[in-house]
Amino acid sequence: MKNILVLCTGNSCRSQIAEGFLRHYAGEKANVYSAGVETHGVNPRAISIMSEVGIDISNHTSNHVDEYANIDFDFIITVCDNAKERCPYFPSKAERFHYNFPDPAKASGTEEEIMNEFRRVREQIEDYCKEFIQKHI
Repeated sequence: MKNILVLCTGNSCRSQIAEGFLRHYAGEKANVYSAGVETHGVNPRAISIMSEVGIDISNHTSNHVDEYANIDFDFIITVCDNAKERCPYFPSKAERFHYNFPDPAKASGTEEEIMNEFRRVREQIEDYCKEFIQKHI
């Protein structure tokens, strides 16, 4: 069984969405974790847009990367530039991947415009996660 860690700045949105999709597409073939270099709590809009596609992340928690220091990861995926730059060194054989997804939590406008940005980013993350699992798991 492979161990995958998804890292973002606050472990509130992009990494939570990615964790949900990676778990969905990997099934029993991988243990998936997400963490941040800070913890901001799980974004309610992320929970909402994932429920729209049938994935429940409402029980996810916002975790700090240090909590996983003792896990031997096979893959570490950073989903924002800030996390890539601030990611601590993991003494492991983990293969590292990076994709800088836009932060939907920074979207502005009406509630509908903000939710549409969340959905747009969700689709980008889903495509990335589906392809990642197909290639590596």
